[in-house]
Amino acid sequence: SRMYRSGDLARWRADGTLDFLGRNDHQVKIRGFRIELGEIEAALQACPGVREAVVLARQDGAHQRLVAYLVADGSAPESLSADSLSPEALRAQLSTRLPEYMLPAAYVRLPALPLTPNGKLDRQALPEADASALSTSAYEPPQGPVEETLAALWCELLGLAQVGRHDDFFALGGHSLLAVQLASRVRSSLGLEVALADLFAHPRLADFALALAHASASTLPAIVPVARDLPLPLSFAQQRLWFLAQLDARASAAYLIPTGVRLTGSLDELALRLALDRIVARHEILRTSLVQQPDGRVVQLIAAADVGLPLRVLDLSALPDPQAQAQRRAEDEFRTPFDLAQAPLIRVVLVRLAAHDHIMLLTMHHIVSDGWSMSVLVNEFSALYAAFSTGLPDPLPALPIQYADFAAWQHRWISGALLQRQLEFWRAHLHGAPALLELPTDRPRPPVQDYAGAALDFALSPALSAQIKALAQRHGCTLFMTMLAAWATLLARLAGQSEVVIGSPTANRHRAELEPLIGFFVNTQALRIDLSDRPSVAQLLAQVRATALAAQDHQDLPFEQIIEALNPPRSLAHHPLLQVMLTWQNAPEGELALPGLQLLPAPAGGAVSAKFDLDLSLHEQSERIAGSFQYACALFEHVSIERHAAQFVTLLQGMVEDDSACVLRLPLLPETEQAQLLAFNATETAFNAELCIHQLFEQQVRLRPEATALVFEQECLSYAELNVRANQLAHHLVALGVGLDARVAICLPRSTEMVVALLATLKAGAAYVPLDPAYPAQRLAFMLEDCHPTVLLSRSDCAQALPASAGVPLLWLDAPHPAWLLAPQDDPLMPALTPEHLAYVIYTSGSTGAPK
Repeated sequence: SRMYRSGDLARWRADGTLDFLGRNDHQVKIRGFRIELGEIEAALQACPGVREAVVLARQDGAHQRLVAYLVADGSAPESLSADSLSPEALRAQLSTRLPEYMLPAAYVRLPALPLTPNGKLDRQALPEADASALSTSAYEPPQGPVEETLAALWCELLGLAQVGRHDDFFALGGHSLLAVQLASRVRSSLGLEVALADLFAHPRLADFALALAHASASTLPAIVPVARDLPLPLSFAQQRLWFLAQLDARASAAYLIPTGVRLTGSLDELALRLALDRIVARHEILRTSLVQQPDGRVVQLIAAADVGLPLRVLDLSALPDPQAQAQRRAEDEFRTPFDLAQAPLIRVVLVRLAAHDHIMLLTMHHIVSDGWSMSVLVNEFSALYAAFSTGLPDPLPALPIQYADFAAWQHRWISGALLQRQLEFWRAHLHGAPALLELPTDRPRPPVQDYAGAALDFALSPALSAQIKALAQRHGCTLFMTMLAAWATLLARLAGQSEVVIGSPTANRHRAELEPLIGFFVNTQALRIDLSDRPSVAQLLAQVRATALAAQDHQDLPFEQIIEALNPPRSLAHHPLLQVMLTWQNAPEGELALPGLQLLPAPAGGAVSAKFDLDLSLHEQSERIAGSFQYACALFEHVSIERHAAQFVTLLQGMVEDDSACVLRLPLLPETEQAQLLAFNATETAFNAELCIHQLFEQQVRLRPEATALVFEQECLSYAELNVRANQLAHHLVALGVGLDARVAICLPRSTEMVVALLATLKAGAAYVPLDPAYPAQRLAFMLEDCHPTVLLSRSDCAQALPASAGVPLLWLDAPHPAWLLAPQDDPLMPALTPEHLAYVIYTSGSTGAPK
């Protein structure tokens, strides 16, 4: 009669019922992680040989550690020896279900759990763990200066109070971006260059410290301030956006970064103005314009520090429905492009809805900002507003360098041997890669890219998210790598291609001095994934892991230079090299907190821009992996993206259920949809498989010659009449040289003649090639040249659609006195014809514009 919940502790009675022992659903916080003890207990009770389990957080000196108490199952088979329930064996079993930080440090076996007089669990009576109960991977402090330095860096990056020498960087919450930051800090603290592959190969602190003994000394030059009286170059990323803005005004509008926040409460408008002015004065890039010089060069021009930021105030409080008015103003604001030659490339509008109700609209151009920059801006704005609203001075430390210094350093550094080494990697990585991912689209690709987009949000269940994390951990991958493998699999299967190239943005802040700057640092990596060998899930994860790590080790080369070096075919219709992205949102998030104000997100307004065909953006959200599919409206309908999202989730479920399965065989359809499709297609019927379709038609002629076979507009033909027409034309085709596996081109509209022509072609043993009269003459000419037909069947009203010189014998089926009317009316005898011969040849439109 009891409703049990996750975390309830119970045991089976002899009569088969459950005996409730108590509740253990409290949470503890250890090493910065909030842990639900009930989850660990449930995982323990799922281990073979364990009947009951309870987990406590016990104090061990200055530190807390998790201790597991368990009772063995007396009915378990003898094959489960004591070694199977040893601390090492239990830890190994739990590591497949739980992240590293949730694994107990000690495992204590008891004959029974101690109970209070009323039958509840007596926690006070649980014994301390002795040395035999400790896992070999229990906490052990760092040893030596290198381990201590690394432990301090891990604590800083991971937000932990302590890190042991046996702790795993990725199990503690590390990911690729934090790995890059760690490499930057190792360079600064220890003067060593470390490859990310070293960290992935040695993720435990003690092992990583040993690996550093073989690291080379850092030779990376420092970023130093450059003179402001000389022309300041654009960064490579800025050059690309500036060029796109000159090429197409829509591209410039597509690269706006809009943000809206609702401010409820007592707003200090003066403090707000001062905070914004200080941020613009503090970050030169926010008062920088990009101007083309007479010699063609584009340079950065930095305005004076006291230029300030014009703050427009719109008072809508006296208008009817100010909220709706604000929404319209926001849409206009977030659609208005910037003139890149006019600073600042940031604007702020304060919309007053009421005395204590405001909306702040902030718009920046991507050429001066990125996702990381937004978190910097938010944190600095919060600190400055809090200080200025209470009369305190600016609390922020001075910036030793600016974005212009980075751009100049980038031009100096990306040259010579480094440039050549990184270019050689990307040339080899992308050599022979498909230039276009030919996804099935709902509409033809427009000749010029349309940046109009939309988005579909989704979230995975907590259970599936946990399974994906466990899969990643088992294979030494980050969540990004695991999701990249799944995304590549789905795209390859949708496009029918064995290789795909997926773009992935990287923060490109691999030096600590770049982290506090606002600017456009983000770089793009083109990751090529190969499924031609039909890899298993495990094999694909290993390939993606190696690809991602190699790309990270060569991430310094700007994507713009890779395109320039490879010189792929250019088109205004799509991006070169890649058309699909995977964005993993793991950059630090700013925390906007303003004293005296309640803050809520405001509707951003404006249309979603689509810079690529598809962009899958993902992030961790509490217990879930969540994200959105952003897509180009010119190519896809919303319902198609919904279907692809469902396929993506189904594919992920298949991956976590069996990592030995071939990724090309994993299910894509949810079970309900698969059952529905199977039901729709359950149309099988018994027939003679040795007969061809026209022979089955001839059987029906003999059975029911007078039955209606064909109706078109006012014309009605019986089986006998249709068969006679087709037979006469078939005999004529054979006389013209049409035989087995020959091709007969048919350029006809939907009509009686089309059906006669199809049947006649099959009766002659040939394959028909349908040509749509609505196609352009150039396309029809290509198809005729490519398929080499023996004869072309058409009608006089289609003459204008046909190419001027087809080079193929032409039969007009509506000729006044066609020769085939004198041909025999009986069925042609083709004894060698079997169902294995060609029936038809059909061309798809081809997303590149060329039929195939």
